[in-house]
Amino acid sequence: MPVALLKRSLIFLVAAFAIFYMLTQPEGAASAIEAVAGGIGDAFDSLMSFFAALAE
Repeated sequence: MPVALLKRSLIFLVAAFAIFYMLTQPEGAASAIEAVAGGIGDAFDSLMSFFAALAE
C-alpha cells in the first residue's frame, strides 16, 4: 500500500501545481501547452515520414 499512497500523493501534487501555475501565470501555462503540443505534432510527423519511407 505505501507505493499506491506515494503514487496518489505525487499525482495530487502535480495536479495542484499545474492548477496553481495556470491560475498565477496563464501566459506561461499557455506557452508550455503550445510547446508540448508542438513536440507531439513533430513526433507524429516524424513517425509518419518513417512509415512512408518504409512503404516505398
